[in-house]
Amino acid sequence: MTVLVTGATGNVGRIVVEGLIRAGERVRALTRRPGEATLPPEAEVVFGDLADPATLAGPLSGVERVYLFPHPATAHAVVEQAKHAGVRRVVVLSSGAVTFGLDTDFHLPVERAVEESGLEWTHVRAGEFMTNRLELWGESIRTERVVRDPFPGQAGIPVHERDVADVAVLALTEDGHAGAAYTLAGPQWVTRREQVTAIAAAIGREIRFEQVGREEARELYLRMGGFAAANADFLLGFTDYGGREVEPDADADADADADTGADTGAGADAGARPAPERRPLPTAEQVTGRPARTFAEWARDHAADFTG
Repeated sequence: MTVLVTGATGNVGRIVVEGLIRAGERVRALTRRPGEATLPPEAEVVFGDLADPATLAGPLSGVERVYLFPHPATAHAVVEQAKHAGVRRVVVLSSGAVTFGLDTDFHLPVERAVEESGLEWTHVRAGEFMTNRLELWGESIRTERVVRDPFPGQAGIPVHERDVADVAVLALTEDGHAGAAYTLAGPQWVTRREQVTAIAAAIGREIRFEQVGREEARELYLRMGGFAAANADFLLGFTDYGGREVEPDADADADADADTGADTGAGADAGARPAPERRPLPTAEQVTGRPARTFAEWARDHAADFTG
């Protein structure tokens, strides 16, 4: 069986590639920059771009199953091309924001395109990724041993990218997952302060937490570029998940050190949002049978990323 992994060089996609190889599957890894991909030699690395479905004819040839990274603008065309090529099963990297009704225009259209195709489908709806901390805090920890954040007491239940990948691999390789939408959170609530403490323990060095206002944080994120800049307004509570402006909360910065909770349904943090009930949410354990990885485990897995 040949599996096409789109988004193969991403945080989750590269782990899906590794997992499929360990499972003995033939893997075709799709990327826009094959020459820069650092993937296992067993993977067949090919060029393709989800934004341009015409580039997918070759990569889809002979493929039976697809791990689909979300690209809503072309989702219907990509899925129709996969169906025409003989693909029988699609596993979608989606978001817990769909489960909680927050996402109607990004991940949800991809899910619907797959469902309407008549192919076997499974949606892997990830909550907030633990890797967001690396995107937002990595540089300042490496260079200054400091984290600047507006919400030290805000808690969430972020998920390890390996738990997301493990569920995707099972859905691709095993039967019994068709028609399922798995919402995945982490195993425990952790505040921003606790996350910094876990990273400090993992690298064996003290990290200072410097609380800043939301406006200052936005300026910092915009200067960072990349993920931080692209998501600054949402991460800090200036806009909702769909990019619509949120009514300013005069008490947001004053109350930022309170243990307010975070919106774990989104694929990213949710800024100064109202706190949800602190109840456990589904984790990868319900699919894999193995305990979901903790934030402390994630920090140890990425210790080198915070020091190198």
